[in-house]
Amino acid sequence: MEDGIFNTPEARQALEDWRNERDRREGVTSTRAPLRQVHPPPDSTPAGCDDVPLTPLDAYGDMGEPARGEAKGSRFKCAADLEGLEVPERKWLVRDFIPGREVTLLYGDGGTGKSLLSAQLACAVALGRQWIGRGVTEGRAVFLSAEDEQDELHRRFADIVRSEGATLADLQRLTYASLAGEDALLARADGAGKPLIPSGLYDEIRAILTDLNPALLVLDTLADLFPGNENDKAQVRQFVGMLKKLALQHDCAVVMLAHPSLSGMASGSGTSGNTAWNGSARSRLYFQRVMVNGEEADEDARILSNKKLNYGRSGAEIAVTWLDGVFVADPSETGLDRMAKASKAERVFMKLLRMFTEQGRKVNSNSGPSYAPSQFASHQDNEGVTKDGFKRAMDSLLNAGKIAIEAGGSPSKPTTKLVEVAK
Repeated sequence: MEDGIFNTPEARQALEDWRNERDRREGVTSTRAPLRQVHPPPDSTPAGCDDVPLTPLDAYGDMGEPARGEAKGSRFKCAADLEGLEVPERKWLVRDFIPGREVTLLYGDGGTGKSLLSAQLACAVALGRQWIGRGVTEGRAVFLSAEDEQDELHRRFADIVRSEGATLADLQRLTYASLAGEDALLARADGAGKPLIPSGLYDEIRAILTDLNPALLVLDTLADLFPGNENDKAQVRQFVGMLKKLALQHDCAVVMLAHPSLSGMASGSGTSGNTAWNGSARSRLYFQRVMVNGEEADEDARILSNKKLNYGRSGAEIAVTWLDGVFVADPSETGLDRMAKASKAERVFMKLLRMFTEQGRKVNSNSGPSYAPSQFASHQDNEGVTKDGFKRAMDSLLNAGKIAIEAGGSPSKPTTKLVEVAK
């Protein structure tokens, strides 16, 4: 540990300064000793958890000698003690999309409608209604917007309750604040390499959560609330940790809205460019427009996709359409609908494969300029089938043995192409 990044006078002093500032803000008289390196007690030997209790870190002095005075209990526990205890059920705000007691990042390009979507979520929780076709955990909700002014929030809430057959008077369990044009930072950054210091707004939010005990906290948007460098992994992880602390201490889901980077939009991942954001949050959603062959087929259509979920399978999608001021879930496909769509995609794939073969144009199953799904999706005779639809059709036809991958080219430059298998 002698070369560790935390084992320097500067790092230890920075952490101690931050702790003192936090204690000062909270009105706590600190009795904490300066940060020090911990040495193991002399003559210690490894033991199982049933043999001896773990010695808390606070019990050690500067050179490994037990400190005087009463020590706090250790935060380490023996896993065997869980035997016989009831396994706690995982909490969800929206099953398979937004876990409870966790931080969820909701990404979406400007103008996509993520602020409206999150306002609908807050209203759904407060009213005990569904959210774009999904059930939610009913309770109080807190909505903080640093982008939209009071009048815009008023209009949106009015549209939402009207669509639900309710009135604004029914939103007694929704508490909101508009900080558009104001300082909305949740922390203060005193410089690179130094810990973030919670702001007065962060303390105010914490007090509101203590008073209301809500099921949901919505924060809109990251660019207005985060004070640090979005590419600084240490600051990113600490900031998400501050939000996670709110979620755990107040037993609520925290949803933070954010904008994706240009590369995130181009790739379809919806990320911001810094992997620390994706790694720190337990759930990441992406709200995007529906693009077909590089063009927006329906300007009112959107897709909410689950790009990351630590507690389940990612990749789930909800198709919605903007209608009369709100987003509504599209009718779900039946089994027959999916079968008909798959059958159509396979038929069009075979039609275009024969056409390309007759024209002497080769397509293959590998990504690149000759990738069959890309070539077919951009063709004028695609009959509305998308690249993803052609990809599923290609996989299905290969598995069924109706098409095959034929090798060709020279030993120094091998090639492959898709061919129809003769009946």
